[in-house]
Amino acid sequence: MNHRIAILGASGYTGAELIRLVATHPRFSIVALSGERKAGMSISSVFPHLRHLPAPPIYRIDEVDFSEVDLCFCALPHKTSQQIVAHLPKSVRVVDLSADFRLRNADEYQKWYGVPHSAAALQETAVYGLTEFYRDQISTASLVAGTGCNSAAAQFALRPLLAAKAINFNEIIIDLKCGVSGAGRALQEHLLHSELSEGYFPYAVGGTHRHLGELDQEFSQVAGEPITVQFTPHLLPVNRGVLATAYVRGDARTIHEVLSTAYAEEPFLSVLPFGEMPSTHHVRGSNFVHIGVAGDRVSGRSIVVAVLDNLVKGSSGQALQNANVMLGESETEGLLAAPLFP
Repeated sequence: MNHRIAILGASGYTGAELIRLVATHPRFSIVALSGERKAGMSISSVFPHLRHLPAPPIYRIDEVDFSEVDLCFCALPHKTSQQIVAHLPKSVRVVDLSADFRLRNADEYQKWYGVPHSAAALQETAVYGLTEFYRDQISTASLVAGTGCNSAAAQFALRPLLAAKAINFNEIIIDLKCGVSGAGRALQEHLLHSELSEGYFPYAVGGTHRHLGELDQEFSQVAGEPITVQFTPHLLPVNRGVLATAYVRGDARTIHEVLSTAYAEEPFLSVLPFGEMPSTHHVRGSNFVHIGVAGDRVSGRSIVVAVLDNLVKGSSGQALQNANVMLGESETEGLLAAPLFP
């Protein structure tokens, strides 16, 4: 069966990745692309690296015929996506890549994003899109909320450990580094090459990063009690990649065994041999996650490191993985391309 796909927000980084990935899927056909600022342009004009791919022109959202769409990827800005999704036909299944449906509680959304949610009823029905932990719910969902790239990396490192009570819940520090494409394609002064290159810096320090809303929600659910982690993100002068280093209290060998067992059958998650550390270079451009575990020099303290590509497994690749599950396709379809190296 051929599935008809629309990509809204096709002119951004995650939109470009969706086009790149979906265009090679044997049973997905892109029938509509939207981009308000690029409406009327061809995809080769917006992204010359995609000129070889068959793709329709970019239109405004109100010009898209959704009666011809089976599933829609929404790669739109936060706060915009909820307004668009609320007015899509109920026959169209949706994978949303923004933050608008990640938090189940409307009050929590307003706390972290500063405005009331305009589609609170939909927010309550959305399924959180971390595929490896929500497959059954995703398979029947009408609306799936893609995770944040930073929170995804942290969760891959820690969720099984919380579920197994293999670490101290009160001593979790997450030190995270992210490539600049995680900030999107819009022009921002602090992201200019001359401002960013040859250095890196922490941001959203002191518990203000919005992905903490997801971590609070998901970690507390897994643990069965409130979990509050210490989390500091840093912006790296690289295009892609997330590296999450978690400092925890627990036996390193046990932690390695728990993670290895939890992910043994997962096609995209690899736990490295004990003591081996991952690199963002080794997952670049792919839907894979590499996880390393090592013991600290202080007995009882351990280090867990997870890496992923923020635009693929952290966003568009994960979205395609969810769409495969929703539409009854093999979960790995279109996603097994090897990472780019060097």
